[in-house]
Amino acid sequence: MTENVTGNVEEKKSLNFIEQKVEKDLAEGLNGGRIQTRFPPEPNGYLHIGHAKAIALDFGIAQQYGGKCNLRFDDTNPTKEDTEYIESIEHDIQWLGFQWDNVYYASDYFQELWDFAEWLIMQGRAYVDEQSAEVIAQQKGTTTKAGTNSPFRDRPKEESLKLFRFMNSGEAVPGTLVLRAKIDMAHPNMLFRDPLLYRVMNIPHIRTGNKWNAYPMYDFTHGQSDYLEGVTHSLCTLEFVEHRPLYDLFVTWMKEYKGETDNIEDNRPRQTEFNKLNLSYTLMSKRNLLALVKEGLVSGWDDPRMPTICGFRRRGYSPESIRGFIKKIGYTTFDALNEIALLESAVREDLNSRAIRVSAVLNPVKVVITNYPEGQTEQLIAINNPENEADGTHEVTFSREIWIEREDFQEEAEKKFMRLAPGKEVRLKNAYIIMCTGCTKDADGNITEIQCTYDPETRSGMPGADRKIKGKTLHWVSCQHAVKAEVRLYDRLWKVENPRDELAAIREAQDCDAVTAMKQIINPDCLTVLKDCYIEEFAATMKPLSYLQFQRIGYFNVDTESTPEHLVFNKTVSLKDTWAKK
Repeated sequence: MTENVTGNVEEKKSLNFIEQKVEKDLAEGLNGGRIQTRFPPEPNGYLHIGHAKAIALDFGIAQQYGGKCNLRFDDTNPTKEDTEYIESIEHDIQWLGFQWDNVYYASDYFQELWDFAEWLIMQGRAYVDEQSAEVIAQQKGTTTKAGTNSPFRDRPKEESLKLFRFMNSGEAVPGTLVLRAKIDMAHPNMLFRDPLLYRVMNIPHIRTGNKWNAYPMYDFTHGQSDYLEGVTHSLCTLEFVEHRPLYDLFVTWMKEYKGETDNIEDNRPRQTEFNKLNLSYTLMSKRNLLALVKEGLVSGWDDPRMPTICGFRRRGYSPESIRGFIKKIGYTTFDALNEIALLESAVREDLNSRAIRVSAVLNPVKVVITNYPEGQTEQLIAINNPENEADGTHEVTFSREIWIEREDFQEEAEKKFMRLAPGKEVRLKNAYIIMCTGCTKDADGNITEIQCTYDPETRSGMPGADRKIKGKTLHWVSCQHAVKAEVRLYDRLWKVENPRDELAAIREAQDCDAVTAMKQIINPDCLTVLKDCYIEEFAATMKPLSYLQFQRIGYFNVDTESTPEHLVFNKTVSLKDTWAKK
């Protein structure tokens, strides 16, 4: 607790362990008192909600401490990368509310990394190995048994250099030659047992074309790229804890190569690891997400059931709600499975303050108000958002015939049914109190029309509006003025809490591929399409991705496919958590 100048006691904001480390480094004057971070995605797919946690940290730390955050694409594997993914990543970061200082690519450093690798060869710290990947893996040993030196480990430097240059000629066969660092085949950290630095691929690159046929490995690229850019804090997820010593070693070697041996520990990027974002009922492996798209199990990367940022955007999640959720769960050094209900709660909390309230009837049945003059209409006032007066109001049209939800009527009402039934009164939102006098059914017994009368003294805003009734307030739309729409009700894509582990278990038990296993755990109720819904005219004017609350139903948004001729709305989240009841 701290006391301010006015004598009021204020709660001091607690810092997470990364903020504490940053403040300590700043206090010690490391890296000249600079803060520079980076977000380094591989452009081999669309970003998902897990990436949002890393984005919020990388950009947030830079903003918080007056530093810089760069966007760097880790484009070292040309077999999987595409400009489509680059564009989507940039769009998603900006939509989340962040902006990079510079855009870099790992390929920007290919020449410098190559020259550095040649220096390592001539220093006796790297060599070209001609063994297969399988043999190299066998020679690595185990965590309790030392590895075996490659027969090529002590080949002459000049020979390794010649072979290394041949690796990039386009004539070398992939898999026949690799460049390895010469470290220690008995090191307790398996990553130090002569790791691979380069491999032959002979594949054109989306940025460098045919210049390179041999490409650097991730561990050899990442730290050096951080160093060359001036990154001070490399923030990674927990699986990189074991990589950190190798990261530090390669950076040290790079500084020696550059001749920067003074204050070698004071000026270098420092890697710190934090826990990934794991969500219940969510699968975030890019490989599996790509399979869902390719197999047509979803409509695309931006399918509102997908955990991609573009999928959440299309479903109606706001960037503020995602950032708010990440702030709630925080950053730790141990992995945990976060409940998706917490994310949905953050979405409700945010949309409650920003969503425009409108009326929509998803399962309509007609109500005829028999004592309301035929042909007459009234313009009633509806508040756009009771949580924000600045959002103003809009008009809704009332008429003799209206649509209400079929679930809001029972011909033979249950004891605690407080909605419309013969002889019972309800209030229509922003309008009048009505009483049911009867209903009409078809030959199959289905209710086709409900007859009611209204009390003209009870219009909202009039003195009679205070009349107390036992019935609830119902939403409605005018039959003559409502607009037909398609409404897509989305639920969780997976019917199991931990689809990642369940998927692995099914594949092992049945010896099947991922797609076959995924089909067995997809929630059959993850999408329901309602084509005969009605919305008020005001809602039909909203632009794609507008945030709406369908009163008494849930939060929705206007789908990106929606047109004036074919309106489409997506359910974002219900007004309350209903999953637990299921």
